[in-house]
Amino acid sequence: MFDTMTVTKAGGALCGAFLIFLLGKWAAESLYHTAPPSHGGEEVAQAYTIDTGADEAEDVAAEEEPDVATMMASAEPAAGEKVFAKCKACHKIDGNNATGPHLDGVVGRAVASVEGFGYSEAMKSFGGDWTPEALFAFLGNPKGVMPGTKMAFAGLPKLEDRANLIIYLQSLGG
Repeated sequence: MFDTMTVTKAGGALCGAFLIFLLGKWAAESLYHTAPPSHGGEEVAQAYTIDTGADEAEDVAAEEEPDVATMMASAEPAAGEKVFAKCKACHKIDGNNATGPHLDGVVGRAVASVEGFGYSEAMKSFGGDWTPEALFAFLGNPKGVMPGTKMAFAGLPKLEDRANLIIYLQSLGG
C-alpha cells in the first residue's frame, strides 16, 4: 500500500501546497501593501488627503471650556450622591481615610491636607485649594491634570456628573 511512489506523491503534494500558500502570501502583500509609501528610501508625499474634521473637533473641544459657575448653579446634590457611588470604593465621607483620603469638607480645603494620609509626591507638590473649578478639572481627568497621582480613577467625562458631585460634596460640609 505504501510504496516509494505513494510517499513521493504525498511529499510532492505537501510541498506544492506550501508553495501555493507562499505565492498567495507574496501576492497579497504586494496587492495590499500598508507600509508608508517610499521610493528609493525617500518619503513620497501623498497625492491627496481626506479631511476628516478631527483637527476641527479638537479645536472646538479646547475652545468650549465649561463655565463651572453656571454648571454648579444647575447642579443637584441628589444626583451627585448617585455619582458618588463610583467614589465609594476608595473614599469615605465619615471622616475616616480609606484607600483615598476622606472627602468631608473637601470643597475649599487645601490640596493634600488630610492628616495621616500618605499622599503622592504629585499631590503634595500640586498646591492650592480644592475650589469647585479645581475639582471640576481634576475630576474630569485626574492623571491629565496631576501627572503622577496615585488616584487610579479615569475621571468623569460628563460635565453634569462632575458638577453634581461637587455640589453633593459641598452640601456635606466638613
